[in-house]
Amino acid sequence: MAKNRPAQFVFGVALLALAGSIMAFNVININEAFGDGPPYYGRTTNMDKWFNPLPALAAVDSLAVLVIAVCLYFMRRKR
Repeated sequence: MAKNRPAQFVFGVALLALAGSIMAFNVININEAFGDGPPYYGRTTNMDKWFNPLPALAAVDSLAVLVIAVCLYFMRRKR
């Protein structure tokens, strides 16, 4: 049995908050890049300033998955 149950609960809630914030970050960035509406004046006016956000989002997501997996591993290991 876990001795420090409240701390483990708070840590689990923090991991859920991290996952939720990463999902919100992804939704906001994808909607901004690929959502409805023109970037500024028209779809092709400022295309030289547009960049694909998917590589940056993939890097952020992989780092977040790694952090969450390591934390869950150590939480289970302590039991």
